[in-house]
Amino acid sequence: MTLRFDNRSRVSTLVQSWMYGVTTSPIYTYSFDYLIVGGGGGGQQGIDNVYFGGGAGGGGSRSGTTPLTMGVNYTLTIGGGGASNANGSSSTVSGIDISTLTGGGGSTPASGAAGGIGGTGTNAGATGGTGGATGTAGGTGTANSISSSSVVYGDGGGGSRGGAGGSGGGGAGGFYTVQATGYAGTANRGGGGGGGDPVGSAAGGAGGSGIIILRYSDTFPDLTAISGGLTKTGGGTTPTTNTGGYKIYVFTAGTGTVTI
Repeated sequence: MTLRFDNRSRVSTLVQSWMYGVTTSPIYTYSFDYLIVGGGGGGQQGIDNVYFGGGAGGGGSRSGTTPLTMGVNYTLTIGGGGASNANGSSSTVSGIDISTLTGGGGSTPASGAAGGIGGTGTNAGATGGTGGATGTAGGTGTANSISSSSVVYGDGGGGSRGGAGGSGGGGAGGFYTVQATGYAGTANRGGGGGGGDPVGSAAGGAGGSGIIILRYSDTFPDLTAISGGLTKTGGGTTPTTNTGGYKIYVFTAGTGTVTI
C-alpha cells in the first residue's frame, strides 16, 4: 500500500509500505531550493611599474530545486576565493541528483592583460562577472533572492588605476596614491579581486569566498545534523532564518555533511 501526498515542489512525499504484515519506516523526501556560488579569482598583480593588474572573474553560480531524502548525508563544500594571480575554488554539493553541479571559481588574467573570465557553474549555471581591464569596472554577476531579498553574487573585480568592483562583491582595483594592492572580493559573495597597481608590483586582491544556501518549507523539521567541518550562520541545526514560509540555511565555509 502506498500513500503519497504532494503539493507541488515544496511539500514532501510520504511513502509507507506494508509487506507481510510488517510496516517499514516512512521515507520523507523534501523539495529543497538551493543556491551554490563558487569563490572568486584573485586579482592580477601589477608588474615592474609597467603592467597594470586586471581584475579577476567572479565565481559562477547555480540555483534551482532538488529533492533531498530524510536520513541521508549530503556533502557540501564552500569554495574559497583565490589569492593574487590564482583562481577561486568551486563550491559543490555531492551525493544527490545534482552531484555534478558546481559553482565555478573565477579565473585571473594574464600579466598586464584585460580582466579574467568569470567562473561558470556547470549544468547551465550562471557565469560570474568578468574582471575589469585597466581602469575598468568588473562585470556584473547574477542576482538571486533565495535568502528572501535580492542579492547579487559573483561580480568581477575592477582593473587597477580606478576600476570599480561590481555590486555583487567584486573588489576595486588598486591605485598607488591610495592603496596599491587590489581590494579583496567580498566574502560569501564570490566576487573577483581587484587588480594590483604596477607601482611596486602590488599584488591583486584576494577573491571573495563562495556560499551555499538551502531552503525548504517551514512545515518540515529542522535538519537532523550538521557536521563540524561546515560553518553555518547561526548555531546548531536550527535554520539561519525562518521567514516567508521557509527555513533557510546559510553555509559560509568548510566541507562537511548535512543530514536531512
